[in-house]
Amino acid sequence: MAEITKNEKTKYLLAQSMKECLKSTPVDNITVKQITEHAGITRQTFYRNFLDKFDLINWYFEKILHKSFEHMGMGETVYDSLVKKFNYILEERNFFAAAFRYDEQNSLREHDFVLIMDFYQNLIKEKTGKAPDKNIVYLLEMYCRSSIYMTVRWVLGEITCSPKELASILVDAMPAKLTELFSELHILA
Repeated sequence: MAEITKNEKTKYLLAQSMKECLKSTPVDNITVKQITEHAGITRQTFYRNFLDKFDLINWYFEKILHKSFEHMGMGETVYDSLVKKFNYILEERNFFAAAFRYDEQNSLREHDFVLIMDFYQNLIKEKTGKAPDKNIVYLLEMYCRSSIYMTVRWVLGEITCSPKELASILVDAMPAKLTELFSELHILA
């Protein structure tokens, strides 16, 4: 396992500070000054690492997403990876509920979409040796957008189920052509 660099430690410190701020303040009202004061670092250090508070939120989410999907294609399935993702999100539910409520520029929802689309497209390319055709890309886009919609509803408490139940729902909702392709790639069942 790779050692965490000083830069990564600073980023995690800022993420922890952001999580603390979110306990009492909506994401829209949190300032970089609050985050840095709570973390005990300078604003300059913040801006050396992130563009803004949403960039920080997106970075932290990306870390969680990579943790949940890093083993897919090496014996783990879409279902298993989704369960991991939802368990990680559940551990940080308050943080992600606050982050998902914001749906403007640089939002976590859009960042999640980009990451998941890239992940699936790269996985298909890695497994088949070629980029997915446009019809598969369109199906992936539809599937990823609807998956994020359901994830946000779950994080916000509009849907009550376990991470395993939500993962099962999302796998069952996969379009037939994606199900067929992922089965052929041995990442579905």
